[in-house]
Amino acid sequence: MQENSFKHYLILHFIVFIWGFTAILGALISIEAIPLVWYRMLFASIIILLYLLFKKKHLTVDKRGLLKFIITGVLIALHWIFFFKAIKVSNVSVALVTMSTGAFFTSLIEPLFFKRKIRLLEIVLGLVVILGLYIIFNFESQYKLGIIYALISSFLSALFSVLNGLFVKQYSANTLSFYQLFFGALFITIYIIVTTSFSIDFFNLQTLDWLYLFILSSICTAYAFIASVKVMQYISPYTVMLTVNLEPVYAILLALVIFGEKEKMNSEFYVGAFIILFVVLFNGILKNKAAIRQKIRAKTSRKK
Repeated sequence: MQENSFKHYLILHFIVFIWGFTAILGALISIEAIPLVWYRMLFASIIILLYLLFKKKHLTVDKRGLLKFIITGVLIALHWIFFFKAIKVSNVSVALVTMSTGAFFTSLIEPLFFKRKIRLLEIVLGLVVILGLYIIFNFESQYKLGIIYALISSFLSALFSVLNGLFVKQYSANTLSFYQLFFGALFITIYIIVTTSFSIDFFNLQTLDWLYLFILSSICTAYAFIASVKVMQYISPYTVMLTVNLEPVYAILLALVIFGEKEKMNSEFYVGAFIILFVVLFNGILKNKAAIRQKIRAKTSRKK
């Protein structure tokens, strides 16, 4: 059993490493954010569809479900567009550290949908995150636009995650993923047709871009999603949470190796980044302890 758990723990680290590599690919791909996300979502939805057909999984959903998938598909498309825009106008380090504010946005959005009170501690931690952002924003002023794009992306990601937390109780993860990717690609298709229209140049990409897009959509999107769902059946949510928080660390280290000088920041940036990442980790630990206490109380009450 220990060997089995260790194997899945290694797989989880590999998945998180892949998620971190997504940002690297976003910087390497030469095309703009909107066509980049269009290719990613289209290719990934096709790959997952082929996987579901191979596994003989059904894709039938009710009309209300389709509406939910359309809304969340548009949200995830916009999230990725602003994420890759942030990378294009700044760099990987700035985009990923700013994206770590998602936990703060989630603490504000979640109570609205799950009908619970906003916790004072979450607001305090959110203010500390804002302090970290202020330090970065103040000393890395040339990346202001990238920080703004990443903040928008972070908010959209938080909203998407909260909605998915509701929908995953009603629909399978595979079905959710396919329809959200498909409708996201459809949304971008309509946007491109209305604003600029497709042309030969849209599909005239460099050879390396095709290669990077295939890796992004297949390994970093389709495979990572399916593998993450499976590995979470064997590893505790606490371990998953701690490991996922390593994504910015992996990505920043990779970016320093691959892009060198472009990713080197001043010392104030790393102070702000440390504050943000520490708060995200600390918040996760506190929530996990609260969840454990709640389970213990539930078991105790059942025994009585």
